[in-house]
Amino acid sequence: IGLVGETGSGKDTVANHIHKRYNVPLLRFADPLKKTLSILVEKASKEDHAWLYGALKDRFGEDVLHNALRRQIVVSNDAMVCINGLRMPQDEQFIRSFPTNYIIYITADQKLRWERSVSRGEKADDNQPLEDFVAFEATAQTEKAVPLIGSRANYTISNGGTLDDLLTNVNDIMEDIL
Repeated sequence: IGLVGETGSGKDTVANHIHKRYNVPLLRFADPLKKTLSILVEKASKEDHAWLYGALKDRFGEDVLHNALRRQIVVSNDAMVCINGLRMPQDEQFIRSFPTNYIIYITADQKLRWERSVSRGEKADDNQPLEDFVAFEATAQTEKAVPLIGSRANYTISNGGTLDDLLTNVNDIMEDIL
């Protein structure tokens, strides 16, 4: 199962729910980036993630993160895994390379997503003005393909309601998948 969605759409909430309720191992495309950046800086920004991805891709090839995840999946030998954070067309191709695959697109209104990002303060630049948030999403390589991938997803969740609404949608999708 691959999860795609814009910043602040609810991907982590969906991923954690699938992991806890359905006992599905959780992986993230950004895990190698987060691990590397945590060694280098106290609090990495979205820009740091985008830069490191570009540097690793330039050095080791477009599939550097996919190769790392495929190794983890093979070693784990689990029947199903949930991979959070599809951002690039190659991420979609990676998910689709497995014989049984599903992509879930989690989306929400841009202003609501910005408000969520500001309130959680997960990354160094989460407290940015709305105008900067909008500009980043329009220009960052890691953000441009998200809506396109989402348009080809097997399932779409519009996350503008309550947490209960979101989790009900996830449970309905998981019931269909299982």
